[in-house]
Amino acid sequence: MDNTSYTTLTRQSGLMREMRVIANNIANAATTGFRQEGIIFSEYVSGTGNGPSVSMALGNVRNTSMEQGTLTSTGGRFDFAIEGDGFFQVETADGPRLTRSGAFTPNAEGELVTHAGNRVLDVGGAPIFIPPDAANMSVGNDGTLSSDGLPLAQLGLLKPAEGTQLIREDGVMFRAEGELEPAEQASVLQGFLESSNVNAIGQVARMIEVQRAYELGQSFAENENERLKNATTAFFK
Repeated sequence: MDNTSYTTLTRQSGLMREMRVIANNIANAATTGFRQEGIIFSEYVSGTGNGPSVSMALGNVRNTSMEQGTLTSTGGRFDFAIEGDGFFQVETADGPRLTRSGAFTPNAEGELVTHAGNRVLDVGGAPIFIPPDAANMSVGNDGTLSSDGLPLAQLGLLKPAEGTQLIREDGVMFRAEGELEPAEQASVLQGFLESSNVNAIGQVARMIEVQRAYELGQSFAENENERLKNATTAFFK
């Protein structure tokens, strides 16, 4: 396979990855706390050893948008939204994870959990317990939960420290590879949920662009294959 074919294949492969990411974004446009993803194309340069180097486009790095989503009023006592940078911390079977989805509820034991049953953690990394007789629940800007004015616990609001990488594990959960620090500038709103930050119209427009670019690349690959076939046939005549 010649250099032109390799270059075309790497471009087509990157466009296919981007199309999958865009489709996932659109599918999660209504998912609470979802963060839009994108593909970053980078240039890969390799020396041939016998002439000019070969430059190829690789679309293999995913980028997550941390833009604030719309805050939607629900009126729920245990629905919380973060305004600003930061994440809630929850406990999973694989360890602590970060999320912007604040749709919580007390379980049968009185522990505050997500809809998936993962326990919500406080600032010290411990589960949050809601007494069965708790009334007039309120939350302060710093995430302090109170019942009838008496503090119960404080939601753990964290953000990645400089150099820490966030790895998406599913639609709304992230694993931090590195250190975390308190999200001191973030504030919590009770009775609100943060909507997905997906720009649905922009994603549909990008999907059309990627589809056209892929079709153009496919046409180029077919023409190049025909050219090589004709050249080979002429050589052996």
